[in-house]
Amino acid sequence: MNRGTTGLLPRTPTLEDESYLAFMESLRNHNIRAMFPRIMGFAEAPDADARPYTRLWKRLMRSQQQQTWHKLHDSFAQRRAHYEAELDAAERSHPGRLHYDPNFEVPKYATLDIHLQPGGYCGDSLAGYVFHHGTKVFYQGDNDQDELHQQVVDLVAAPDDGKVHRVLDLGCSIGQCTTALKQRFTQAEVRGLDVGLPLLRYAHKRATDLGIDVHFQQGLAEDTRLPSGQYDVILAYILFHEVPERLFTQILGEVHRLLRPGGRFTVIDAPNNPNLPAANKLWLKFDALYNCEPYSPAFVASDFGQLMTDAGLRVTHSGPTPTFLHCTTAVKD
Repeated sequence: MNRGTTGLLPRTPTLEDESYLAFMESLRNHNIRAMFPRIMGFAEAPDADARPYTRLWKRLMRSQQQQTWHKLHDSFAQRRAHYEAELDAAERSHPGRLHYDPNFEVPKYATLDIHLQPGGYCGDSLAGYVFHHGTKVFYQGDNDQDELHQQVVDLVAAPDDGKVHRVLDLGCSIGQCTTALKQRFTQAEVRGLDVGLPLLRYAHKRATDLGIDVHFQQGLAEDTRLPSGQYDVILAYILFHEVPERLFTQILGEVHRLLRPGGRFTVIDAPNNPNLPAANKLWLKFDALYNCEPYSPAFVASDFGQLMTDAGLRVTHSGPTPTFLHCTTAVKD
């Protein structure tokens, strides 16, 4: 079951799993790198979304996601007791680094099977294991060693005075940015917060295995229950497109409360642009309808910079990243 690691990435429970996921990764690469450029060529046509080639692309994209998740879910579930014991052992070894209330109630909006992951991020005790290997495929093999998370953390804005004592990774999932933030801001207390306890327990185990001293806490981005004015740096990586539109202003208000004067907030997420090219709109619609991303269209259509300004955050940068995502940074004056 424990077959070692390939760098930072733990190996899957069996070699057969590894081979299966390698095929799924190659299929995803084909769907995105070979098929989608052809769709871009006719995306402006009125019938683009209904053409047989587009329908084939959508079917392959959805099936690849479903089969990847189900393979991983079934494989880890067969060895559930072993992996739950791993999580328990990590928690016993460093109990002061994982914080949660057994009576915490997960809001309904966070219980969906996001990206089609069975049980979502909150409904299965082994969701962190499944998420890590599923997103390896999702990232098309380009993040096996947390390369993309390192790039994200490199974009994080620090205060002008250079003082970084407390850092918050808002919506941290399995903590890949959290550990990278600690490696960048070595003297700071770094905390990852997420609604999904199974992801956090895996994040805690992963950080423990890596020997990186970070804290993880279950909570809501819109109501963190963390102290006011204590954070120098806050990051929200691909968080906002995963929450309902009604929470945008609440989360931004919470960020403003948490930051100290001069503290910096970095958002890396889908681009806010209602005038996206036709091909991007087609993909966005596919994600919303068939990949369980119901909240993303509202985020893309929002005037997020204005929402940040309304929350009392002064936008200092807005521009593309090396990937398809967009980076916005702001300061609390």
